[in-house]
Amino acid sequence: MFSMMAALRPKWLNVLNVLWITTAFFAVCKGAVNNRPIIGVLAQTTYDEMAEYGPSYIAASYVKFLESAGARVVPIAVNQTQDYYVKLFSSLNGVLFPGGSQYLETSGYGKAGRILYDLAVKANDNGDYFPLWGTCLGFELLIYLTAEENLMTYTNSTNIAYPVYFQKDFKTTRLFASAPEKIIQILENENVTFNAHHNGVTPKNFSTSAKLKSFYKIISTNFDKNGLEFISMTEAYKYPFYASQWHPEKNIFEWTVKERINHSKDAMAASLYFTNFFVNEARKNFHKFPNPAEEEAALIYNYKPMYTGKISSYDQSYFFGV
Repeated sequence: MFSMMAALRPKWLNVLNVLWITTAFFAVCKGAVNNRPIIGVLAQTTYDEMAEYGPSYIAASYVKFLESAGARVVPIAVNQTQDYYVKLFSSLNGVLFPGGSQYLETSGYGKAGRILYDLAVKANDNGDYFPLWGTCLGFELLIYLTAEENLMTYTNSTNIAYPVYFQKDFKTTRLFASAPEKIIQILENENVTFNAHHNGVTPKNFSTSAKLKSFYKIISTNFDKNGLEFISMTEAYKYPFYASQWHPEKNIFEWTVKERINHSKDAMAASLYFTNFFVNEARKNFHKFPNPAEEEAALIYNYKPMYTGKISSYDQSYFFGV
């Protein structure tokens, strides 16, 4: 199992650059805003028919999701050195862990996620505001990394859209404290949150972990096709870490007829609320690339998305050679 106890985390976490931490701290104190946010999206290993196009990929819907709120995107490669992730982290303003199908404990996705998660915790502990978002598999990854054990349960929630069941105090969260009432009504009453997962975290399993209970607040739950309750949204108490077990990007950017995705005006409004929220969180971070040339070389613009609707549930995907 890849996860490690906090006391055993690698010493390289201490090499975070003091200069950018200090700069970020004073920028936040002055109320500055970064209006050129760059968010990293973690790639994952390809499988089945997609494997012939490259060893790793990112579904284009995640890129479009972030771009629609005014962010630019950098792909984060899997199976790289620790130095690669440390250096790239210092240039990004947030990270999104996308959905997919990977082993949390042993995959390149899970191992890279551990490094990025630890870096984000360390940065925030030093006053450097750095947000994370996890969707579906990304939700499960954040839960796993925090709990340092796999608490997933089979949940029969594939190809179905639900309204959400908010917890009583959900409006005390950062994610919903300023949410328009219309958005809350849509999420509570309409089938706008698309689920595509076999695994989930039940409130019961969540409650067995002292680490999870002290780290995350449960925002909402849902019930699968068999009536089993699972957690559908969380946010960390101390850190700007957010996660949804469902897919906000699909309402806007995935059009396959194989999936029952809601494309209504209300579904679009709900999805846009979440990307705007997360990108605004990234605007509170002031990391930057060392120079324009390195920034330009890292951006997703250097890659061309391919039409993959015939072989997957993604209309478009980016493929990478590593």
